Amino acid sequence: MKKLLVIGTLALLVYACAGNENNKSTENKDQSNTLLSQAQGIFKALPATAENPENELTPTKIALGKMLYFDTRLSKTGNNSCNSCHNLNTFGVDNKSFSAGDAGKLGGRNSPTTFNAALHGSQFWDGRAKDVEEQAGMPIMNLVEMAIPSEDFLVKKLAAVALYQEKFKTAFPAEEKPLTYKNIAKAIAAFERTLITPSAFDTYLGGDTTALNEGEKEGMAMFINTGCTACHNGATVGGNQLMKFGLMNDYRPLTKSTNKDNGLMDKTKKDSDKDVFKVPGLRNIAKTHPYFHDGSVANLKDAVKIMAKTQLNKDLSDADADKIIVFLNALTSDIAAETKQIPVELSSK
Repeated sequence: MKKLLVIGTLALLVYACAGNENNKSTENKDQSNTLLSQAQGIFKALPATAENPENELTPTKIALGKMLYFDTRLSKTGNNSCNSCHNLNTFGVDNKSFSAGDAGKLGGRNSPTTFNAALHGSQFWDGRAKDVEEQAGMPIMNLVEMAIPSEDFLVKKLAAVALYQEKFKTAFPAEEKPLTYKNIAKAIAAFERTLITPSAFDTYLGGDTTALNEGEKEGMAMFINTGCTACHNGATVGGNQLMKFGLMNDYRPLTKSTNKDNGLMDKTKKDSDKDVFKVPGLRNIAKTHPYFHDGSVANLKDAVKIMAKTQLNKDLSDADADKIIVFLNALTSDIAAETKQIPVELSSK
């Protein structure tokens, strides 16, 4: 009789433990699904390309754009290409606070990444270009950056290259005179519209909750609950609005910035636009240091804590900042070797 009681008790304990485990598993699954639904409402998976109905993406146009992106002939003295400041081998940046232009003089703002930029709502730190088509032509004629003196100067320079004559005809077959400054910009933009970098985060957003580990999910929850997603949302986790840097607290004492940049105010001359800058997208952010418009902060953890203080008036602990960084690392992508490879036509230039 005692033996039967012991066996019965053990059976009840085993059943109870199994029930608790099942309940715990169900609870964890529910929490995981809730977090996924929350994330899907805030973020979006990246598309394969950033389409523009006014600039059809064709293989010949994209190939031409890539050649132009890497060609130093697009600068006055041949010292710089687009890739000089937006290096595809280093996630579309040069990892410098300010980039050196064609004559060696430094620019006034940090060079942002070209990866995923075509999906942003505007271009440049002050949002002065509506898209990459408009943006692509601007650095070429910037006196500090690539220093080409006029549109006609560059068109004539490239027209003297037989290969470009051929490639523009192929890329823009419907045009009688395809080698134009506008088409130079459109070709570069077409290539940039292919610079899309999905990561494990996109797999997760597609419904695979195992694509992110528990630490990455915890970091994402911390990122959301801290309030970062008020500005950093959508497919590019930012990049779609202009915002005052130092909304709650002046950023300069925290970043130690000595740069006199007033942001959008320098363009509009409006006091209300002082320190207003484009919100950067956070795709590959762990690789695109230094941070902010003036490249004043080299360390990602410092940047995260500064953002929490300046924008949200929150003092993040080191532990909470570390959790967010674990999530931000999940936004880093593997860049295809083919993307980073210099076109063979330029190797003998």
